[in-house]
Amino acid sequence: MNSIEIAAGTVEEAVEMALEKLKLTREEVEIEILEAPSKGFLGILGQKKAKVRVTSLLEPLSKLKEFLEKVVCLMGLDVKMEMITTDPEYVKFNFVGKKLGVLIGRRGDTLDALQYLANLVVNKYNYQLGNTGERIKIILDAENYRRRREEALIRLAERMADRVHQTGRKVVFEPMNPQERRIIHTALQDDEGIRTVSEGLDPFRRVIIKKN
Repeated sequence: MNSIEIAAGTVEEAVEMALEKLKLTREEVEIEILEAPSKGFLGILGQKKAKVRVTSLLEPLSKLKEFLEKVVCLMGLDVKMEMITTDPEYVKFNFVGKKLGVLIGRRGDTLDALQYLANLVVNKYNYQLGNTGERIKIILDAENYRRRREEALIRLAERMADRVHQTGRKVVFEPMNPQERRIIHTALQDDEGIRTVSEGLDPFRRVIIKKN
């Protein structure tokens, strides 16, 4: 059983019932609220029940974990993986160990390439299970490299924005992946004196800062 729909008095009750039937934890499933319970007079629950769909993430994620373990083994690395599923938008695998620079690569190139493959692998298995709905999104990290990279990109974006303000000339960044381009756009979205655009085709698509 990979997915189940349950109706109950509240969303929480429905989720708990589904988890019990699937024999899984919240970290191992995706929860979709199909119907919210109706409320009657003075906030008392009405006749309409809550209905949820709870889908197991365990099987495709287990297959992905096996794939990643094989890859890092072939790279000659002795690392451990932590799976984090607390964010509703994606599942994160964090690598912990030594010589992680090899896994990260120059400016995260190797980690990005492995992340791309990881998304292909997990969604291939997910599709084979008959799950043709929303894709599973995978983020790979190595000892908080993504967070450090994000902080560095924000600082860089702010410096380049200052340069555009002072010179009036546009600044063109090096090609970045969609996540990093989003960081630049978000960091400068409230600066009314400039605007950011993305130009080109992946993997050569890049952000440009221009004066308004």
